[in-house]
Amino acid sequence: MEGFPLSLAVNGREHEFADRLVSYSGVQDAATGRPDTAPAAVAVVGLGYVGLPTVVEFRSKHIEVTGIDASSSRLDAILEGDVELAESDRALLSSELESGGIRVTTDSALLGAAEAVVICVPTPVGADDTPELSALRRACVDVAEHARAGQTVILTSTSYAGTTRDLLLGPLRERGFEVGRDIHVAFSAERIDPGNPDHRQQDTPRVVGGVTESCSKRAASVINCVTDSVFLVSSPEAAELTKLYENVFRAVTLAVANEFAEVCRELSLDPIEVTLAAGTKPYGFLGGFPGPGVGGHCIPCDPYYLLWQLRDRGSRAPLLEQVMHEIRQRPQQVVRRVDELLREHGQRSERPGVLLIGASYKVGVADLRESPALPILSGLVDAGIEVGYHDPLVPRLELPDGTELVSRQHPDEEKWDLVLIHTVHPGVDYDWVIDYPLVLDATYRFDRVPHRLLL
Repeated sequence: MEGFPLSLAVNGREHEFADRLVSYSGVQDAATGRPDTAPAAVAVVGLGYVGLPTVVEFRSKHIEVTGIDASSSRLDAILEGDVELAESDRALLSSELESGGIRVTTDSALLGAAEAVVICVPTPVGADDTPELSALRRACVDVAEHARAGQTVILTSTSYAGTTRDLLLGPLRERGFEVGRDIHVAFSAERIDPGNPDHRQQDTPRVVGGVTESCSKRAASVINCVTDSVFLVSSPEAAELTKLYENVFRAVTLAVANEFAEVCRELSLDPIEVTLAAGTKPYGFLGGFPGPGVGGHCIPCDPYYLLWQLRDRGSRAPLLEQVMHEIRQRPQQVVRRVDELLREHGQRSERPGVLLIGASYKVGVADLRESPALPILSGLVDAGIEVGYHDPLVPRLELPDGTELVSRQHPDEEKWDLVLIHTVHPGVDYDWVIDYPLVLDATYRFDRVPHRLLL
């Protein structure tokens, strides 16, 4: 593994560990770009933010793909092109749906026709921060029910360590399959970064852990179709915990970044400047940028799978518990800062108006999953503040109490006491914000307004 850039803060001696990684090397066909052992037909279960790009990537390697989703409305959206994909992927999806290279269905009976099955269903957490595994359980039941000898089954949904064995091995063995001989089972967590063209799926390494060595190799040959770099670990549990560690680390980093931003404000310093300066050190520092909170499916949710599993075993991870508490509280810190600024500027005698810029959790995507904007808007309403939002990617949203809001199409023509910068999408005109005297920048990077105040 000489030359592979490990991302470790171990005093610049990452190369000493490179030989611990086991790389899978498949021979690729020059014409198709797929491994010579790649399956001719793949079924992808779950067509959301992970499953649909996975379908497109498989098809780009000239593999027949069947996408299966329990939601008929989701299938309608896919057929109409109302999907969250890069423009090139959207075009490929459209043409392949028309030609039949990709087909989408709710019929899980078609699973039996595939040589490989990839499970990509969501694994959220409930209101009490416990794993919501119903969709994953149903998917695994369907896959096991329609499995046939010779198939390779790969679970990619993030979950607790042991999920692959618990939800797939038992049902498959009950049907008489010997895993590792009749059928091959592995875990390989997705690593898709929605809306980020710099992190293409085919360029992002994947980790595969099979139930047996032959399971690992079979699964790696499938995953090698969607990425050029595959690494093998000793078991599904090692691969499952790898994914959790990735997102736990990110959660810790963001919690530290947010707290350090508070330190910088106390000392009248710019946290972005300080972070970038610290990042010039070539070893021992892996930083992150502060913001209004943490959104998306991964970081606000995935660590709870580990905490839940540890509690079930009578164990704890106190640092992680505190980190997740701080992440959960971050939107309320934003609300308090807004209230503080309104009071400082004499805007709390009447019902003030606050406009939130950008509601999605991430730049360039129309994704509201776990977006900090939702609890921020709710908190402002609870504080007696009139709220509105402007996001051309999110035409409407619903707050936790059921209140519906519609994106303001012409916010520059309205009067607002404070403008709160939450998410800044590329290609959108925000120059009008400079005309508002009170602007709170929760991204710490909206420096086109010289008089902005930082969170």
